[in-house]
Amino acid sequence: MGVHSSSPNAVVDGVALTRRYGATTALDAATFRVPPGVTGLLGANGAGKTTLLGLVLGLARPDAGEIRVLGLDPATAGPEVRARIGYSPEHHRLPPDTRAHDLVRHVAEVHGLPGRDATNRASDALWSVGLGEERFRPIGTMSTGQRQRVKLAQAIAHDPELVLLDEPTDGLDPVQREDMLALIRRIGTEFGMHVLVSSHLLEEVERICDSAVILREGQVVASGAIAQLTGQGLGLLVELDGPVADVAARLEARGLDVRVDGPRLVVHDAPGLPRGAVHDLVRDAVADSGAGIRRLSDRTVSLEDVFLEVGG
Repeated sequence: MGVHSSSPNAVVDGVALTRRYGATTALDAATFRVPPGVTGLLGANGAGKTTLLGLVLGLARPDAGEIRVLGLDPATAGPEVRARIGYSPEHHRLPPDTRAHDLVRHVAEVHGLPGRDATNRASDALWSVGLGEERFRPIGTMSTGQRQRVKLAQAIAHDPELVLLDEPTDGLDPVQREDMLALIRRIGTEFGMHVLVSSHLLEEVERICDSAVILREGQVVASGAIAQLTGQGLGLLVELDGPVADVAARLEARGLDVRVDGPRLVVHDAPGLPRGAVHDLVRDAVADSGAGIRRLSDRTVSLEDVFLEVGG
């Protein structure tokens, strides 16, 4: 019996995943959970995102650790896993002389759909991504934005449970990017498919994803619901006129997590303390120290703040 204990309802579960290529460690004891919905796989180029997607697909086996995808081990149940997954790769190398419909139909057949069903599903998928009227055009005559949509159509044509998207907005102009993000969100809500979208763009993940897994140099440095990740940094921002260190020490003595930033204090909410209690503790500490308050405001945190904080 292995060490892996699959989380309830997890779409993908990874425990201590390590994957090496020669002397390079692409994933280093990465533990994470992809819940239902739309999840962002976030990290700089080279962080290990594509390697992780390869493990999910069963195209490579981990050197250590365990992974479950839809409750199955892709290393031993690869065909069954891949039948239930759609994949849109990062690269744009699609056959230029092949019509979009023919490519999407072929991929649907590879996933096990019979000919007539594959033909119908290919048309449905291309209409769904906004290429219905262009579905019989050769891919080589299409724009980058249209080719990205063809890749998305072939990923969803066989009605998978999980869709993996590797940098789906790469090469798109701002308008095309907005359309693609809206489309991905639709797939994860209206179409009822779970989505794991790999991206190095924080703002994209924050806008369309329910949760995120943040990779840095092959390690998972943070993961969880977006609201939970950004909520971890909620607290108060206090700008003082007076003994900053004294106020910080008083607050730390009361069990609060305090960070000094010049004349400002960032006071994190403490687990179990009501919101008003933190305000009261700050007010008392400032009064007891004799300092003056220039500004006191709620602190809200973006995914970028979390990324910078864990990646430092």
